[in-house]
Amino acid sequence: IPEEFHPRFLLPQNLLQMNVTHDNYSDPHALAFEEIKILGLPGEPVAVTVTREDGVQEAPPNITYTPADKVALIRGLRLELGKSYSLRWTLGTGAKEKYDCHPAPDATREKCEQLGCVWSEDTANPGAPYCYYNGSANAYSVADVKYTPWGATANLTLAESRGRGREKLTSPIGSLRLEVKYHDNHLLQFKIYDYAAKRYEVPVPLNLPESPESVAEKRLYDVAVQSDPFGVQVRRRSTGTVIWDSQLPTFTFSDMFIQISTRLPSQYVYGFGETEHTMFRRDMNWHTWGMFTRDQPPGYKLNSYGFQPFYMGLEEDGNAHGVLPLNSNAMDVTFQPTPALTYRTTGGILDFYLVLGPTPELVVQQYTALIGRPVMPPYWALGFQLCRYGYENDTEIAKLVEDMRAAQIPYDVQYADIDYMQRQLDFTLNPRFAGLPALINKIREEGMRFILILDPAISGNETDYPAFTRGLEKDVFIKWPNSEDIIYAKVWPDLPNVVVNDSLDWDTQVELYRAYVAFPDFFRNSTAEWWAREIAEVYDNPRNASTSLKFDGLWIDMNEPSSFVHGAVGGCRNRELNFPPYVPQLGSRSEGLSFKTLCMEGQQYLPDGSPLRHYDVHNLYGWSQTKPTLDALRNLTKERGIVVTRSTYPGSGKWSGHWLGDNTAAWHQLDKSIIGMMEFSLFGISYTGADICGFFGDSEYELCARWMALGAFYPYSRNHNGKGSKRQDPVAWNSTFEEISRKVLNIRYTLLPYLYTLMYEANARGSTVVRPLLHEFVEDRTTWEIYKQFLWGPALLISPVLEQDEYIGFRGQFRDFPAPLDHITLHLRGGYVLPQQSPASTTFY
Repeated sequence: IPEEFHPRFLLPQNLLQMNVTHDNYSDPHALAFEEIKILGLPGEPVAVTVTREDGVQEAPPNITYTPADKVALIRGLRLELGKSYSLRWTLGTGAKEKYDCHPAPDATREKCEQLGCVWSEDTANPGAPYCYYNGSANAYSVADVKYTPWGATANLTLAESRGRGREKLTSPIGSLRLEVKYHDNHLLQFKIYDYAAKRYEVPVPLNLPESPESVAEKRLYDVAVQSDPFGVQVRRRSTGTVIWDSQLPTFTFSDMFIQISTRLPSQYVYGFGETEHTMFRRDMNWHTWGMFTRDQPPGYKLNSYGFQPFYMGLEEDGNAHGVLPLNSNAMDVTFQPTPALTYRTTGGILDFYLVLGPTPELVVQQYTALIGRPVMPPYWALGFQLCRYGYENDTEIAKLVEDMRAAQIPYDVQYADIDYMQRQLDFTLNPRFAGLPALINKIREEGMRFILILDPAISGNETDYPAFTRGLEKDVFIKWPNSEDIIYAKVWPDLPNVVVNDSLDWDTQVELYRAYVAFPDFFRNSTAEWWAREIAEVYDNPRNASTSLKFDGLWIDMNEPSSFVHGAVGGCRNRELNFPPYVPQLGSRSEGLSFKTLCMEGQQYLPDGSPLRHYDVHNLYGWSQTKPTLDALRNLTKERGIVVTRSTYPGSGKWSGHWLGDNTAAWHQLDKSIIGMMEFSLFGISYTGADICGFFGDSEYELCARWMALGAFYPYSRNHNGKGSKRQDPVAWNSTFEEISRKVLNIRYTLLPYLYTLMYEANARGSTVVRPLLHEFVEDRTTWEIYKQFLWGPALLISPVLEQDEYIGFRGQFRDFPAPLDHITLHLRGGYVLPQQSPASTTFY
């Protein structure tokens, strides 16, 4: 009689039964089922029980669920042949799969259930939302999906019966259009918009082919439009890795609240700015980060000067991709350990661009090809630079220049902050700086350069102020909607004929002494022309040539734009725009969007006359000011020049550099400056650096010495600090400090030909200058976490000391290298030759 084993498999709802109907087989090998794969599961099996025929339950197995493929893999089984078993699973929402249904700060069980969502206080997973979507369905159905050789289209229709979450609080748009475009083999775009009514779209031009240029067999990606529920899925063709998967319950699209989530291929995400955080890799453990330009010094989780929503993601095999959501409204992004992201924005449309790399360096090159290559700075702008807010007069600056020369410390650029202005008025000269024009001429003759600061706010309280008068004539200032009245705020300019009492508290000083100011609308061509003329009259003063300031570069500050009153003098007039239905998780969330800036109802105009609300273009203010400033500079000086801006948006780097803002003289700011530089490398801004030795507070000796060593390797190397703080320039300490500074800056100046070459490569090909180690050694997963060392290009490793009383060791060869106070550890990569020069006091030749 043959030995046989006859199992019968049954698959009722969420249950697999294996019943033995015949068994006379004696198994000498003790064969068993050790894993089972379940296909087509619509949700995650959060619990699995295995029961033997005698009723005894086995130990719970290990479960892995792949949402993109709807596949569950159950491992750790031991289902012996010849025995009957039942395997039952419960579908639910695992902790990592909880998508926040009530992202506003006042969630309660009652509010959550009113939204049609689930409330569960999960104390075992700190940070996980208590109110979350149950199931994967979102409120939109898909129809008319059409694929072409160049992309895809589909129509989305709101199914109100499926509405949950914010659909209950807003008015979702009923019909949407999806367009997918295969622009080239490594770049695709998908766009979701209201095709029945025109909505605001970001007026930032991108470098796209006039028609798609991809070739089907060479594309690095495949795109699928998913229908139940709606989603877009993007796979890397070579590996099958899903790099974007938005088939999730969160998708909603209303006038002032748009939300979309995507699963990610790994936890390794880099980018999103401008905020301060503790690592280069973003922490995916339930963190939400707001993005909205604001006059906010660096601080943990506080949205700051720039708006940079781009990120680069690494896949588990080391391939890299990048994602840009082209949106300029107030936004936040939630990271969760699924891993997944949720975007929430307060207006516009969804317009995503994905670049496929596949290496990290190629991602940046492809991204900067899209938004514009980094600006090429002049050689002198790579020299060391000094600035201070609080110079008393031009004599103090002249003495500083003399002392630096006497100490033979390399030094190319000197600045003047707003002190040089009369009562902080743009385009004026303070009588205490009457000798500044001659000083600038002198140091330029000696091979140095000079940079002036300009702010966008223009005083309206003057009886004789041509900049304001001509601005009125040219109609350049932002006004209230449907009105000829200017929106007045307050910033730095003081009222005429007042004596400022610095001992009073800040708010009292603003109330008593600060002038009303108007903000230029830099989108207008007429504003660019007016701005250029006002700058020109500083460079060549037509009324008094002896007061002309022959600057070489311009530093534009306070251009978020910043205001010392919230919205406007007297307050804003449109509550819904300043406190929209959803205020993203910003540092000023309870204060609304007009906190420390303009009212959101401010009326602006594109060059063609199309009206814009400041609500939509607030994050573009610094971007819109940068090109007119660079154009004015180059037209005057007939040289390349440099502009350094505080507020940025994708594409700002093709016109300017950026410093990392008003930091603090503290040790923890050292590694954060490296993180900031590496992030702005991703954002396409190569000319960047932090204020060496710190802006706020008094720097101390060891900290400043270590910071000078680190700062010597910032592409933008400037020592700058604030009013009221002690001097911290290299000649403010002692002869030992001067020697430390001279030694490390001589190294920088020796390597400037290499740095300049890297700047050229960035400008020509989009390569990074400050480069994370993972860009060169992505095959070594250790580098994916490194942020306390960085590279110049591919060849020079900088390993600074970042902590007090520390020495640093290079682990690559398991050796310790001593790092005394006058030393910074550098490593040259084998196989590379670095161009060098003999160092000198300036870059002039």
